[in-house]
Amino acid sequence: MKRQRVRPNTARILIACALLALIGGFAIFFSQGARRLAGGVAARLTLGTQPIDILVIANNARGVVANDPLGLGTAAGQADVILLARIDPAAHRIYAITIPRDTLFAQPGWNDPVPKIKTLFFMGDQESPPKGPQELAKAVAQLTGLPVDGYIAANFAGFERAIDLVGGITVDVKKRIYDPRHSGANFQPGLQHMNGKEALAFVRVRQNIAGNSYRTNDFQRMQAEVQVLGILRNTLLDPARAATLVPTFVKKMHGDIATDLPQSRLIRIGIAMAGAPVYQVPLGSIDDSMTLAPASVPGINAEGYLDGADYDVLDPAEIARRLAPFGAQPPSLGIDFPPHDSVRVTLYGSAHMALHFEHLGFLVARAGAANGAQRVLYPAGDAAAGWEAARALGGGDVTVEQGDSSSVVVEE
Repeated sequence: MKRQRVRPNTARILIACALLALIGGFAIFFSQGARRLAGGVAARLTLGTQPIDILVIANNARGVVANDPLGLGTAAGQADVILLARIDPAAHRIYAITIPRDTLFAQPGWNDPVPKIKTLFFMGDQESPPKGPQELAKAVAQLTGLPVDGYIAANFAGFERAIDLVGGITVDVKKRIYDPRHSGANFQPGLQHMNGKEALAFVRVRQNIAGNSYRTNDFQRMQAEVQVLGILRNTLLDPARAATLVPTFVKKMHGDIATDLPQSRLIRIGIAMAGAPVYQVPLGSIDDSMTLAPASVPGINAEGYLDGADYDVLDPAEIARRLAPFGAQPPSLGIDFPPHDSVRVTLYGSAHMALHFEHLGFLVARAGAANGAQRVLYPAGDAAAGWEAARALGGGDVTVEQGDSSSVVVEE
């Protein structure tokens, strides 16, 4: 298999809101009684009692038009938003399970030097016909332990068009945002009415340099995705405007969506789930973010070697805990993580950090005081033990690389 180098990612968008809003749009467009059918009883009668899991994908390709949702364009073409929308008709709720795009995920069948879950969309879309959504859906099912019943995908241009078609959205910006280099966002605190271009900039922000802690990482950006999803859906389904707005929206957005779900199925879901609240279920946290040096890791991809990059190394046990209420099967990243009580740690850090590692079950020997390095060195062939220790050290700025000790060396 020819080695493919994944193009660098530069942005994330919130197509998720437009896609789920489109479902609701079909509902009102095709049924004037949609509002009367809203509610838990109607949802159960329409959809039954079993949850429906729909994968929402944002394709971050550049240089493609809205009606080419799977196009790779001139750059990127990766899954910049990965959101599993769990439709629960029995509870009349929607759970937005957000998955960090930089999640380290084993890809033994691919020559992908940066094996992140988002790159599976890019790898699959290079096939003929494109299979990016299918490849990503398989990975998401494995990572969450939940079935994926269908997918919906769109791109940058489709998102901007969706926002403009509803006349823009009004967003409560919690604190000053200034990101001239990456997203181009420049917002003052307070209610801001945004057009498509401005909303795109807002949801892309993860490197705010305005001097506060608002919107400074991927996990805060995933919160913004769900925030805007709710705003767009409520705007589209506003009873005062829906009769004229929704038909136009549906007509113009229909070709901008790639999906394997029948239109009739989308209509039934939209009718039944009208007015259902959306709850975010984030997988991962800033403590999962770390910088991995190049390393040999058997099974991580077809070559058994990963390039150095920033990754999110999620904890399967924590994923299982968060998704247990949904009856998820045991999750897997395709990586074998050692139990903490089998990992010997030599710590250069505070007494408090030593207690923290001991509480998590590591075998800890404190060798000295903290030196400010925020670094983890693991024994040859034991990268996963280093990743476990880095997650325990936390903070999102830990560097992990191979060392020459027989234990995992942690430098706080």
